[in-house]
Amino acid sequence: MSDSESDMSYRVTADELRQFIERFERLEQEKKDVAEQQKEVMAEAKARGYDTKVMRKVIALRKRDKDDIAEEEAVLEMYKEALGMS
Repeated sequence: MSDSESDMSYRVTADELRQFIERFERLEQEKKDVAEQQKEVMAEAKARGYDTKVMRKVIALRKRDKDDIAEEEAVLEMYKEALGMS
């Protein structure tokens, strides 16, 4: 491979690498923007009297499988009963 071929190969790789990095950086910015929007939604909900801590728990529960939730709640109830909390 000649020096010019090697230089051309490096340039193409460098350009491709730059594109990957720039795409990743754009996605990072989008992620930051979305996080700010989520923060604004929670601030608005809180201003209207909603408990945002509970809302976050509901959001987390909605992501989970119903069977996993039911099993966890059953174990929690059993533990609470064992400790005289129910």
